[in-house]
Amino acid sequence: MEENPYLKDKLTSMEVRRRNVSELLRAMAETAYQGRKLGEVYEVMLKMFEDPQVTIFMGLAGSMSTAGMWKIVKWMIDEGFIDVLVSTGANISEDILEAMGFSYYKGSPNVDDEDLLKHMVDRFYDVYASELDYRKMEALIAEFIKSLEDGTYSTAEFLHLFGGFLEGRGIDSMVTAAYRSGVPVFSPALVDSGYGMAALLALREGKRLILDMVKDFNQLVKVAEYSHETAVIYIGGGVPKDTINLVAVAQTLLAERRGTRSYYRPHKYSVQVTTDMPQWGGLSGATLDEAVSWGKTSSRGPKATVHVDATIALPLLAHAVAEEVSSRRPKKRLINLLLSELGK
Repeated sequence: MEENPYLKDKLTSMEVRRRNVSELLRAMAETAYQGRKLGEVYEVMLKMFEDPQVTIFMGLAGSMSTAGMWKIVKWMIDEGFIDVLVSTGANISEDILEAMGFSYYKGSPNVDDEDLLKHMVDRFYDVYASELDYRKMEALIAEFIKSLEDGTYSTAEFLHLFGGFLEGRGIDSMVTAAYRSGVPVFSPALVDSGYGMAALLALREGKRLILDMVKDFNQLVKVAEYSHETAVIYIGGGVPKDTINLVAVAQTLLAERRGTRSYYRPHKYSVQVTTDMPQWGGLSGATLDEAVSWGKTSSRGPKATVHVDATIALPLLAHAVAEEVSSRRPKKRLINLLLSELGK
């Protein structure tokens, strides 16, 4: 009797027993639905971490720092699991608040927000923050901006200098860790955060600072061109995800200008953790398979998406990695590439 081509890979039902997180995720990869997808994301991440040829980009969106996730990303930077970070401005500013010694507080979405306003409390769904503490964080960024020479910077240059500033103050944030590890941090929409408010305050005091987003993108593409191959980890979507995707597209267009046709350098490995869905047409929910049509992700490379809250997935994935991979070395220190080109 001819073998049924659809009935080859058996599903393995979960059994309750003592096991570590990595074993749990591997077992979940043999089940179904988003449990399987979370396990598959973990398996792809292990493959990219084991590949010494790839440069790993992380796209970090959402409100991860206020949710208590920033130390996980910082750990991944410290241990060499992230070579390039592309983040929203919110994530790389709101972690500084806690790194300064202030706190976020467990709250509730079922609250009188007008009363919160009276008490100068900011709400992030079920998390509270003191508006006064938030302003101190913004004031610290403004202090740094005013210490810079007037001129034009990419966000990678700006944030590298800021990491050094924070290191000198003993404030150990994600940007600080990136400074120590030589990880470039790009933030294509940096002004849409506490950085924007701080820059505005500094501007009104006469400080002239320009963040050049074209220079930013050019540097990001140069990092990819310098790399043998690339891999991506997307936490959420938005501007960080699209910017990293466009790095692959840019290399195709640049090759065509040099006279090379049908040239593609898609990301070899790709994973994403998202709660967005593809049927609305937005980039945040767009599938990694759809990205193949643009030359953004490899049609043959390992890829996996899990539709789950990142505050559930990221701790599980990171703890499993910590169990099985002590660190990823040597670190690439890609910031040196950018700074050497600039003579800094």
